[in-house]
Amino acid sequence: MKNLGVQILIAMILGIIAGIYFEGEAKMFAPLGALFIQLIKMLVVPLVFVSIISGAASLGATKSAGKLGLSTFVYFMLTTAVAVGLALVMGVVFQPGKGLDPELILSSASFEMPAGAASASAPGFWESILGAIPSNPFASLADGNILQIIVFGLFMGIGLSVLDSKKKSPIINVLNNITEALVWMVKVVMYIAPIGVFGLMADAIGTFGFDILACIMKLFTVNLAAVLIMGLIVYPLTLKIFAKVSLKKFFNVMTKPQIVAFSTASSMATLPLNMEVCEEELGVSNGTASFVLPLGATINMAGNAIYYALVAVFFSQFYGIELGFAQYTAIILTATLGSIGQAGVPGPTLLVAAVLLAAGIPISGLPILYGLDRIFDMIRTTLNITGDACCALIVDRIEK
Repeated sequence: MKNLGVQILIAMILGIIAGIYFEGEAKMFAPLGALFIQLIKMLVVPLVFVSIISGAASLGATKSAGKLGLSTFVYFMLTTAVAVGLALVMGVVFQPGKGLDPELILSSASFEMPAGAASASAPGFWESILGAIPSNPFASLADGNILQIIVFGLFMGIGLSVLDSKKKSPIINVLNNITEALVWMVKVVMYIAPIGVFGLMADAIGTFGFDILACIMKLFTVNLAAVLIMGLIVYPLTLKIFAKVSLKKFFNVMTKPQIVAFSTASSMATLPLNMEVCEEELGVSNGTASFVLPLGATINMAGNAIYYALVAVFFSQFYGIELGFAQYTAIILTATLGSIGQAGVPGPTLLVAAVLLAAGIPISGLPILYGLDRIFDMIRTTLNITGDACCALIVDRIEK
């Protein structure tokens, strides 16, 4: 009962029961969900901004590693972008967010949509590119423009990374301290997550019945399929082309760290075993493994990126919002570049909220997915550490 994931699952079940019992009257619980969402909105902008700067500044250390650092970073960013693209395609093809009555959605207290969200005209290519660059970063922070915040944060973080260590260390320490304070605030907010999930689920079941559960299970199935394609086709293909290793041996020895990753849902907790397997059983040099795998556990989040992109497509279909070039660009850039600051973000909650906000998609329905969040997390962490090992093998081959 002390485990937050268990509490959220119980709250979700109680919310379903309350929704069945009260039916239309269950909307009286909607303010509980609204309170939780408002607290998340309060924290998402400062946390994403600070963690992105801190993460990008810390990556300055990769310059000293030369080709090793460049190869690692390029592999992680490209495979994450491929993962996002795969998720978007599967989301568009299988449409997990379709199937609910639009009039019921608009009438729901929990799933309110800002006026004009569905009818906003989609900007063109250059408008989208220019729109990602803030003319006033402070205005972007005030307005909560996530994409502009990430672009400025990355730019500033890279600027910090090129400074002398004596100059940048105090600034990075301050950023890390602010991040820790924000993480503490997030933990406090998450204490009321079960209450928010209960309120939102009760209202959702009272309004939509079991149709909404069918949509959630469809999202879960599509997410699992995308992860399997990435883990069993895309990553092995990169290994075969660039590392020329035996795929049978790779998957045989990776079973142990994959089981640990699945059970703990933590790339950091799996790191020691992943390093041991890569060095002793896959023949990766200690220097490469010691550099690539800890960095991968910090910034390689292809599994998370799949989830973020699918959730964005899910809620765009849920609300009937047509995604244009600008929205897809925002999803790809936010999910891909946001992974750099992911290490400072506890759990998936705030970054997936950032992806939705960047694409102009309401986040009010997000807690309905929290009941399965632990399972989502276990699946994506398993894919993340598999990608770390693939990168270590490929980079080691390049170095040799």
